[in-house]
Parts: sequence; structure tokens; C-alpha cells
Amino acid sequence: MREILQQFAIPNEVAEPQPLRIGFINDSFVVPAKRIGEKSYCLQRINHRVFRNVEGLMQNIQKVTDHIRAKLVAAGERDIERKVLRLIPTKDGKLYHKTPEGNYWRLYVLVEPATSQEKVTPAAAELTGEAFGRFQCQLADLPFDDLCESIPNFHNMEFRLQELDEAIANVQRDDVQCTKGRERLEACGDIIAAIDKRRDEMCLAERLFREGRLHKHINHCDTKVNNVLFDESGRPICIVDLDTVMPGFVFSDFGDFMRTAANTGAEDDPNLDNIHVDLDIFEAYTRGYLKEATFLTDLEKELLPYGCRLLSYMQTVRFFTDYINGDTYYKIAYPEHNLVRTRAQLRLLEEQEKVAGEMLRIVKKLSQDRK
Repeated sequence: MREILQQFAIPNEVAEPQPLRIGFINDSFVVPAKRIGEKSYCLQRINHRVFRNVEGLMQNIQKVTDHIRAKLVAAGERDIERKVLRLIPTKDGKLYHKTPEGNYWRLYVLVEPATSQEKVTPAAAELTGEAFGRFQCQLADLPFDDLCESIPNFHNMEFRLQELDEAIANVQRDDVQCTKGRERLEACGDIIAAIDKRRDEMCLAERLFREGRLHKHINHCDTKVNNVLFDESGRPICIVDLDTVMPGFVFSDFGDFMRTAANTGAEDDPNLDNIHVDLDIFEAYTRGYLKEATFLTDLEKELLPYGCRLLSYMQTVRFFTDYINGDTYYKIAYPEHNLVRTRAQLRLLEEQEKVAGEMLRIVKKLSQDRK
């Protein structure tokens, strides 16, 4: 690993890397400074099986962080190095180093002092909403076609349904030995019916985009509370984990947070009675988000509750597709894990549909309060 570090233009002496147990995709290490007061770093091995276009991914991160840094400088902000990530290039000016074995490595300046949170309370939700609202607002004037899709069609509902249809067609083919998949499919008629009856509604975003009524912006696409760093006073200072930053619809980011944070149950809860919508979390995050996301159109605000349903529906489809395909994408803890996940996400969607009117009322009230 010392040989890898030597490829980067590190301006100060550093000690041996130490494993950093964050995230589930990339391997991360803290590289501490040898002298007090000098910078430490975060070294990461990029999972190129998930992110196949590493060059595009790293260009995305560079463009986004440069854009935010320029905004902070123009606004006269202080302590900028803690408010936006900074990549350390290699000695030959590249954004990453590729080893002879084919592994990809990158290096960030470590944001410190800073802390992250795991538990979502209404107070934490409001601050997280502010952070992601500010993040989107800072990037609202960066043309979305300047960035590539680091995971193509990641939040494209039409594409996710096409994947499901292909999985179903594949296990139903006479010339393919898919007994297990066929049996799974035959036992899940209620899930297929629930997915089918919502197809038209859940593809609304793509239709509005083609009609020119809805625009794409730069999204984070992984809006979890632990992807926000907080300062000593508990205020959000920096958004991290930028691998999935790419073009998308703003309400997808909004809905992605709500899918996990405003769910009273677990993503894979086997007891469906545990699953309800936490409207206190919903209202708190919405309040913080609308405070900072001042670029939103009236249509985008109106579609925020729809974004919650969309992401729950999308994850229902994705878990079910993997279940039919034989559990080839998501890691499972037991044979029916993806089916349990599917039913849990479908129940969350049903609960969100029950309170859709109340969610919209909250959005409208908070929007009016901002005027």
C-alpha cells in the first residue's frame, strides 16, 4: 500500500494507512499525517465492478467539487477545506491510480474534525435536509449533461421495469432450465399485480421529462444521514460519498432519504405490521430541504411526495427482479431474503399511498412558509 501512496502528490509526510470501516462498496483507509497540524487523507480502492466507468466517475467528482468550491469562494465562506471534498491527484496529474493488477485507487484530503451520524431523529433529519438541499442548490446551475451516469439508468423507472420484464420472460422460456425462478414467479402473483397496476403512474417522471415539463439536475443518489459530516457544534458541513453523483430528478434524492429514514420498520422487515411512515421525520427533512433548495419549481415541489412512492416502488421492483433472477445482485442472508425485502418495500409504498395527501399538505404548508 505504501507503493500506491507514492503514486499520489501528497505534500506532507504520512504514516501507515489504517482500515476505515465505512460503506459497503469501496475499501477505505485513513492515512494519518506524521506531524500534528498537517493534513491526513482518505485512501480508497474503487469497486470497478460496480462503477465500470472509473474515468467518468472521477471526472464527475472533480467537476462537482470544483463547482461547489468556486461557489464557496465567491460567497466568502471560511473553512472551505471542511465544506467540500478535495481530491489529491497522482504525480502525473491523474485523478486516480490504476495498479498493474487492474485495481483503481484515489485519495481525498480527510475532512477533520468532523463526525457522522447513524440515527435519524427529527432534528437530524432537518439538518440533513438542509445539507442535501444546499448541495443540490449549489449544483443547480451545473448543466446535467456535463456529468456521466456513474451507474447508467440508476433511477430510471422505465429501465427497472424493463429489467423485471426480461427476468420474467427469461424464466418462462421453454428452452431455459429455470425451474427455481419459474416456481418463485408462480408463487408471487400478488406482487406482480401490485407492480403492474402502478406502472403508468410510476413512469410519470420520464414522460414529463420527454415532454419538456420536467428537468434533470445533479443529484447525490445516496441521501443517507451518514453521508453528511457535521462540525463540532452539530451543524452539517460537508457531503461525502460522491460516487453516485449524477443527473436525475430532484425528488428521487428526496424520496431515497424518506424510503429508509421515514420508515418505522426495516428495509427487510419480515413483520409488515412494523412498517409505517414517520411523518415527523418527513416534515423535519422537508422543512430543512425546502429552506435550502430554493431552485425548485412548483412542479418539483408538488412531486416531492411522489418521489417517496417512486423510490419505494423502484426498490420493490429491483428486489423482486433479483429474486426472480436467482439472487445474483444483492447479498442475501437467507434464501427468501429478496422476497422479504420486496414485500417490505411494497408495504412501505402502500403506507405512503395512505398518507400521500398529508405529505402533500405538509409540503405545501412549508413551501408557503418559505415565501
